[in-house]
Amino acid sequence: MHPSDCQVTVIGGGAVGAAAAYFLANAGYREVQLLESGALGSATTGQAAGLLGQSRTTLERTKLAMASAKFFRNFEVDLGHTADWRETGSLRIAMSAPAIAELRSIAAIASAAGLDVHLIEAAQVQELCPTLEDVSSISLALWVPSDGYVQPNSLVNAYIAAAKDLGVNVCTHTSVLDVEITDGAVSGVVTNRGRISTKLLINAAGPWAGALARKSGIELPIVPVLHEYFVTEPQAGWHSGLPNLRIPEIAIYARGEGRGILCGGFERNGTSIDPTEVDVGTALPDTPNWEVLGQFAEQFKRFVPSVVDAGILTAFHGWPGFTPDGRFIVGPVAGIKGYVMAAGCNAHGVSGSAGLAKHLVESLSAQVSPYVESLSPNRFIPRTWQWSSARNQAQAICENYYPMPSLPQ
Repeated sequence: MHPSDCQVTVIGGGAVGAAAAYFLANAGYREVQLLESGALGSATTGQAAGLLGQSRTTLERTKLAMASAKFFRNFEVDLGHTADWRETGSLRIAMSAPAIAELRSIAAIASAAGLDVHLIEAAQVQELCPTLEDVSSISLALWVPSDGYVQPNSLVNAYIAAAKDLGVNVCTHTSVLDVEITDGAVSGVVTNRGRISTKLLINAAGPWAGALARKSGIELPIVPVLHEYFVTEPQAGWHSGLPNLRIPEIAIYARGEGRGILCGGFERNGTSIDPTEVDVGTALPDTPNWEVLGQFAEQFKRFVPSVVDAGILTAFHGWPGFTPDGRFIVGPVAGIKGYVMAAGCNAHGVSGSAGLAKHLVESLSAQVSPYVESLSPNRFIPRTWQWSSARNQAQAICENYYPMPSLPQ
């Protein structure tokens, strides 16, 4: 489609932008248009593992994840399009006393949120996931039957189809060159395919969201941080219906992908990009770090020794945007009417897209909850922080995504 004048322009065709377009249209916003510089879901979203874990360390985040899971579960029935949701359940594994204490705390929060969870022993873990070859180091695990995962590209396509049903105009291969601000308000967007008039702009540009914001004089600490995983060739017993696995003490997650093993993690020595050196449309590094991926395999062999001998079918890596406090950046920007952020997803862009989009709609309403208010971009405006420290803090959020002490090697 060709871009045209509209009331609402969403910039970014990943999971967050696609969800934003649908939820805004569904909330009654008219003349909604989504712009994506390449193909839909072709950047960070397309590199995501798609895991959705509902049990979190806070009540608010637990409820947000539960809302996303419920939405994905009912997507096809409610909207007529499939998001390819796989409700496999998940196992969060503890190997030490601190991890056991964390599991019990998370289980208590889950119960308070109304989420069905169970603390189980190693033997039950192996029953639920028989491909775990060695469970001797498992002290306890948290079983969440209603967890699962989505295939990111399927999710984006489902959002887009549902948005188009509501009249949203979707324009791919349309790069935003500048945002026009007139008398303190958004008035238009300049693209490689011409200028369009718009009154409400949603910046959902993923790792480029900060760079796009800077074009309008808005400084926000959105830091691209490397995240990687690999998928093996087919392995005996593995399939896509096995539970998702999370092992915080070694910062690893895994699940079945087809007949292979998908295994990734959060490197304790992370890699980030100076956000001030990222411009809109900048190509981010596109080479996997095989040393890091090898470390993930070495860690996972505690449970599946054969993984180190498995052939690698493919490797994925992306640059999700992290923030110094680990929270989304959602809502209107003070001082520029009509400029709204939906970014800084901290590797929750796919799994948290539905909940984030709901928060986005709420942030534009007359009644905003304290939690959604806490996600406002205005917590970083005016800039009292330093770019170097903000980058270090954001990278640390990724490095400590599973905030557990590492086990001895």
